[in-house]
Amino acid sequence: MRGETSATKTKKKRIMSQDRRNDYDVSNTVQVSDPVAVRNAVYELYSKAFPGASYDKIWLAFYDFERLFTGRYPGYKGCDTTYHDVQHTLDMTLAVARLIAGYESSVEAKDRLGARRAQMAIITALFHDAGYIRHEERDADFSNGAEFTLCHVTRSADFLRRYLPEHGMARDVAVSSMIVHFTGYEIDLDTIELDDPRDIICGHLIGTADLLAQMADRCYLEKCRDRLYQEFVVGGVAVENAKPGEYMVRYTSGQDLLKKTPVFYQQVMRDRLHRKFNRVYRYIEVLYDGQNPYIDAIANNIAHLVRVIESGDWSLLRREPPYFLGIMDAVKELELLTKRQLASLSGKAIRADGVLMPI
Repeated sequence: MRGETSATKTKKKRIMSQDRRNDYDVSNTVQVSDPVAVRNAVYELYSKAFPGASYDKIWLAFYDFERLFTGRYPGYKGCDTTYHDVQHTLDMTLAVARLIAGYESSVEAKDRLGARRAQMAIITALFHDAGYIRHEERDADFSNGAEFTLCHVTRSADFLRRYLPEHGMARDVAVSSMIVHFTGYEIDLDTIELDDPRDIICGHLIGTADLLAQMADRCYLEKCRDRLYQEFVVGGVAVENAKPGEYMVRYTSGQDLLKKTPVFYQQVMRDRLHRKFNRVYRYIEVLYDGQNPYIDAIANNIAHLVRVIESGDWSLLRREPPYFLGIMDAVKELELLTKRQLASLSGKAIRADGVLMPI
């Protein structure tokens, strides 16, 4: 950030050059599996960007986030999605705070977000995946949060509509419940219209952080293969039931998902990060001397994946990231649900065009 000494910059470069730990952020300085560590890191960024602004509501949101994802929030079961877990949300929220800090120090005063709007964006980030968490009564018929894959953002917006007024943020409900959709694919982002362009910028920052954090994860490739694929199977994404008796296959396995990831990367970088989100990822560079550790980490992940695909040696993906969940048996339960779902399709044939038909 502005005013950093050369010694501080040198220390940052030294830390980032060390072997990154599996549950640490791209700078290898913040343990993004620890809510307290991320809360403190976000506080440092927020207090520098908005001197004297209260942090109380963000502090409380971190407390409630941890309770929600660990199964201690009244009425909810806790996180049982192995890809969209505690670490992902914390990593993403830290990225949002960094983008906000970079943005505020780069634009003219009239374009700055201000403390209240930044507070809203950070809290929206903390609960952007709340829709994966099952409610004990309303969701009694569901076995895993991954079943909400195709509607989880809408569910997150519903959670925010209930949560924010309880904490004196009723006036933020309309914007928060809309900009959370920048993290998903449930509505056309080009149709989102808000009165203040700074609210749209918050959406761009949140959507960008969601992509940057997960794709820059040190274990992104292994998590896609071993965890995201399972969520996609259970959530009806890997194999879509297009109409009775007809199924569209997107991903036949976790390995197949990875084989298609380089194309996804190119499309997302061009369409979302560059066009829909107006390249706001550049505001990270304000904090890192013109460098962007997120983009660099993503490029390294994709380059490694391309080498693996070209060589055919999948044993090169051997990292074993820890789980950060709220339900003890979630890993085994999701594996079992995945096997059951795939077994239910065993009587179908795959055509060359990717459609499953009865045999």
